[in-house]
Amino acid sequence: MKHLHSTLALVSLVVALCVPSTLSAKEYTLQSPSKRLTVVVDVAEQIHYRLLVDEVEVLTPSRIALSLTNGTTLGDNAKVRKTTKGSVNQTINAPFHRNPQVEDTYNYLTLQMRGGWALELRAYDEGIAYRFNTSLGGEVAVKEEIVEWMTSEDYSLVIPYCRPRKDKYESSFESQYTFEPISKMGTHEELAFLPVLVDVGAKGKLLLMEADVEDYPGLFVTAPESGLGVKGLCAPLPTEFRLNKDGAKRPKGYHTDIIANTTGTRTYPWRIVAWAEEDKFLPTNDMVYRLGAESRLTDTSWIKPGRSAWEWWSGNRLTGVDFRVGINTNTYKYHIDFAARYGLEYILIDAGWNEGHDLLKTIEDFDIVEITRYAEQKGVGVILWAVGNLLVERAEEVCAHYASLGVKGFKVDYFDAHDQTTVRDIYTIAEVCARHKLVVDYHGMYKPTGLSRTWPNVLNYEGVFGLEQLKWTDGSKVNMPLNDVTIPFIRMAAGPMDYTQGAMINASKADFRPINHRPMSQGTRAHQVATYVVFDAPFVMLTDSPSNYIAEDETTRFIASIPATFDHTEVVSGRVGEYIVTARRKGEEWFVGGLTSWEGRTIEVPLDFLGEGEWSAEQFLDGVNSDLTGTDYRTSQRIVKAGDLLSVEMKSGGGFAIRLSQQK
Repeated sequence: MKHLHSTLALVSLVVALCVPSTLSAKEYTLQSPSKRLTVVVDVAEQIHYRLLVDEVEVLTPSRIALSLTNGTTLGDNAKVRKTTKGSVNQTINAPFHRNPQVEDTYNYLTLQMRGGWALELRAYDEGIAYRFNTSLGGEVAVKEEIVEWMTSEDYSLVIPYCRPRKDKYESSFESQYTFEPISKMGTHEELAFLPVLVDVGAKGKLLLMEADVEDYPGLFVTAPESGLGVKGLCAPLPTEFRLNKDGAKRPKGYHTDIIANTTGTRTYPWRIVAWAEEDKFLPTNDMVYRLGAESRLTDTSWIKPGRSAWEWWSGNRLTGVDFRVGINTNTYKYHIDFAARYGLEYILIDAGWNEGHDLLKTIEDFDIVEITRYAEQKGVGVILWAVGNLLVERAEEVCAHYASLGVKGFKVDYFDAHDQTTVRDIYTIAEVCARHKLVVDYHGMYKPTGLSRTWPNVLNYEGVFGLEQLKWTDGSKVNMPLNDVTIPFIRMAAGPMDYTQGAMINASKADFRPINHRPMSQGTRAHQVATYVVFDAPFVMLTDSPSNYIAEDETTRFIASIPATFDHTEVVSGRVGEYIVTARRKGEEWFVGGLTSWEGRTIEVPLDFLGEGEWSAEQFLDGVNSDLTGTDYRTSQRIVKAGDLLSVEMKSGGGFAIRLSQQK
């Protein structure tokens, strides 16, 4: 009996030592409306969450915490004071988005904690998200936010790593994607950035993203210290800066030990895990747009999306003109004439028009008053390029001046960072430009985080490995067709992309060469045309020289027939890194675009989306010899109807575009 008592005492001691944290932990569960996604939050000494798809765990316990410099860590030893659960079913008006109406249907759970903060969670059928919400009063300094996406399996990643720079937090966010298992993340010295794709096998794909990043740094990602997964990392506040030759401000690499100085009463960015059962649902995932802050504009009628002529990519080369081409009035009048000829809404005047670092002074031979007067007469808008920090420093003065001259907006460049200071500048520019009814196209810029919902005058963003990279990147170091069938599934889910397409010199893999002032594309002419359908871009470039477009009138007229925004978008089929087929409707017309990698393929396109009756299909297709000569293409016309199955061959690096009009 004495021995039995000793054994029971030992068992009790082991239990007491091993399980008190489990017994004291509280578990909170939230499901998506379809009940296919379940997020489980464990509140104990630390807060962790798990994600299940159809009751199978795809994200294992992943820590949630926010540390302040006063020694407080929100998420450690948390005490839940109150829980609130509910559902929302509404529609968001989304002007200039891929679909102008976004269904916002989700279940929510708010854990109100002692100490003046809360953890908010939402579960949609397309993903889950969480954020901190504080009511601490005064000002706070944030030392660190712990963001984790942990896994138990070595899933495959598709991830963009920053290019090597002296400061690891400096990036233009223009990188090709790496396909690798999660376990390889720790072998890279460079940080990576969002969005990141996680392939969870039979349970679909996850996209790691963020939204509503205001007055706060955005996330880079790296490998966790232990285990399998992805860890978020916020850029610290920079303390010193340097200027490049254009006057753009860059951190010198010296950083503080905090990531943000901010108000103590606020909501923090949403941390998102988007989900798709099939690859084709990724490009139209609306999680980032939904979770952006509500629009701060009551009137968006003045905002005009559109297509734009542009001189920079082609090196400002024109032929057959009677004036010296350059950054001068005659050159831009020619671009205006070209835009008017093809019904383009804008011309973009890139770097070099202003004197030194002063945006209020223009160079000799560049008469902005005459250019805007002429453009207005021709029904064309003028967009000016500007260095980001130079615009911020005199935002009200510069915006008021150029708006009064009839300029319609700015392409703003050279941010190359995602720290709190940069994010503040992004919001300042958007707000001041909106006040003066100016649209914005951001370059040298991180991925979208829902800002186009908050400030709809922000029409487009770079933050993508776009066509400009082919001006200088050796063919052995770039795979543009692969890039083009990867970015719609990952980067484009976050928001539109200023990829700057439309090359008229098109090369096979063997023929491609980087020539800075006579650049070419990799892949076929039809591939270039199809990007105008496949890529989201409410402000989109016709990137090549007007001389090349005029010489290729048939191609140019087909491109010019494709609108910049649409009334409906759906991806018909596709696989990440292989191919994509997208259908979009504008008014009573449909546009279908397809892209493939260097692997040629024949695609079957079901026309189930068409309405009743017969439709005229104007087709822009790869030519018989497109895989040998990229500029080879063919056009054809045929009559189709709903339910037909179109068989389309795409050559290596190829594509196709189809315009469908209902027969009257």
